[in-house]
Amino acid sequence: MSANNFLRLNQKVAVVTGAAGIIGKVLVRSLVEQGALVASIDLDREILQQHFDEIGADAKGAAYDCDLSDPDAIVDTVASIDKRFGRIDILFNNAASKGSDLARFFATPEAYSLQTWREVMAVNLDALFLMARQCAEVMKRGDGGSIVQTASIYGAIAPDNRIYQGSSYMGHEIYTPPVYAASKGGVIALSRYLATIWAEYRIRVNSISPGGIASGQNDTFQTNYSSRVPLGRMAETREIVDAALFLASPAASYITGQNLMVDGGLSAW
Repeated sequence: MSANNFLRLNQKVAVVTGAAGIIGKVLVRSLVEQGALVASIDLDREILQQHFDEIGADAKGAAYDCDLSDPDAIVDTVASIDKRFGRIDILFNNAASKGSDLARFFATPEAYSLQTWREVMAVNLDALFLMARQCAEVMKRGDGGSIVQTASIYGAIAPDNRIYQGSSYMGHEIYTPPVYAASKGGVIALSRYLATIWAEYRIRVNSISPGGIASGQNDTFQTNYSSRVPLGRMAETREIVDAALFLASPAASYITGQNLMVDGGLSAW
């Protein structure tokens, strides 16, 4: 088998949560390019369908609107995917939330709202577990599968707050909130746990920890962040997606329980 074919995902059924986001949109397009059948999940089905339309005739799949903070909605959505496709081979557990109030999301630890904490955790960790559990039940009936869960460098290392001096995101002063670090650290730990529990069913579970991607931060942040990275720049979305696709592909068939840092070397300092 050639190296190119080793990475192909022809006719594999791939579920993507957070499919309308920065990583999710590129991930869906890349999966289609690799021959996969894609079930894309986010809050707005129309946006997801528009993305399929933009991709064109090669886009084989379906769009699902789902509030991931609702456990029953997760169960119903996975059941609908199973009914339509008859199996699930890959899950990209990619969705994340900043809660309902961006200012409260970026509040200091001393002033952090427990309501915001719970809103974020409900999507970043609770929903991630529930989605993995439901998809794994489908995978167990077949030949197993691969689950790739989006964590963050700040789930594995502490943020350098000097990066955030003078930085803003969509008009808000920013830094890495405690709930973000805690939830993404939970993603890494949960992925390792599930990898050992579900290995007997031939289900591989890994997490990926992206470095910073330019997504609305001001120039100060981008300059500060890039100066902290050995490769000297922020990540391109495609670079994160390519790493995630590798973990899902047959090329990673002996890799499970790992957290892949895709951070330009930031965590190597």
